[in-house]
Amino acid sequence: MSSPDPQVRAARNHSTSSALRGPVVAVTGAASGVGALLTERLAESDEIRQVIAIDERRGECAAAQWHILDVRDPAIADKLRGADVVVHLAVDLDLETDPAARSAYNVRGTQTVLTAAAAAGVHRVVLCTSAMVYGALPDNELPLSEDAELRATAEATGVGDLLEIERLARRAPRAHPGLNVTVVRPAVLVGGTDTALTRYFESPRLLVVAGSRPAWQFCHVEDLCGALEYAVLEKVDGELAVGCEGWLEQEEVEELSGIRRMELPSAVALGAAARLHRIGLTPSPAGDLAYTMYPWVVSGSRLHEAGWRPRWTNEEVLAELLEEVSGRHTVAGRRLGRKDATAAGAAGATVALLGTAALVRRARKARRRL
Repeated sequence: MSSPDPQVRAARNHSTSSALRGPVVAVTGAASGVGALLTERLAESDEIRQVIAIDERRGECAAAQWHILDVRDPAIADKLRGADVVVHLAVDLDLETDPAARSAYNVRGTQTVLTAAAAAGVHRVVLCTSAMVYGALPDNELPLSEDAELRATAEATGVGDLLEIERLARRAPRAHPGLNVTVVRPAVLVGGTDTALTRYFESPRLLVVAGSRPAWQFCHVEDLCGALEYAVLEKVDGELAVGCEGWLEQEEVEELSGIRRMELPSAVALGAAARLHRIGLTPSPAGDLAYTMYPWVVSGSRLHEAGWRPRWTNEEVLAELLEEVSGRHTVAGRRLGRKDATAAGAAGATVALLGTAALVRRARKARRRL
């Protein structure tokens, strides 16, 4: 048998030596969602020596070393020994989770991971929040720089938790000298995700609040994983925003989606959303509407300067999102069955928008019967 070509042999040796020199990376939340995708990606990379996967259940990546535990368990420090980098993705932003329980999990989990990483000698932690932390405001610049002030409030789903995670990220290097913390903030995340913003596209009409100025920027989960890998490999650090190039105006979104708008005065839309959430008929608080009213587009300049580029365009991600939500029917963030959705569609634009009056009356009658 002839020996391998010298170039092939050199490539193999380079690949092996790169992996031996590369970092050991721990990923929390590794069994599902973005965590599962990143774990697979890192496990396949020639630049990563080893992947430690941490979750409450075992995932599918056979190449990773698995540890099954809750990220709030202080014993996680022992599992992180030997790791160079930790990517913390065990954050719950599920619309159906009890808000108090969700916040307790997210904040305590992040605190524990940061403390455990420092105790284990990890030198870098990568956290993932959202570009929502900048806030959706009528005077936002288009696009926002990474250094823009975080002006969000805790009125939208999970944003209060993300702001607290951001606070912990800023405090950690002072509390734990030698620990570097990188924060990645994606735009509207698409690719197997379920959020108030992806559910917006499940409605029979796209709600447009009169006088608002929406601007839509998406981020595909594959591009987010690419950005996280850049942070893992220390090609970039600090506070990073990630999303597709540019943005889509509301008119472009309507043309591309084929879904017509329904325009309402601000007081009507916000008031209806607040009432529905208050009586427990929808999972989305009124604060979620701001992110469909005003721009919060990010530039992603730091990643671009480091050589990273998104592989997906806003148009492509929107097309994938529409394919994912096809067949689902949502009114005011509340999923409807097929029968309810057909009735809503037949009832005309006003009922299709929020179904406010009927849902509120139904809830009041139910309460009176108790």
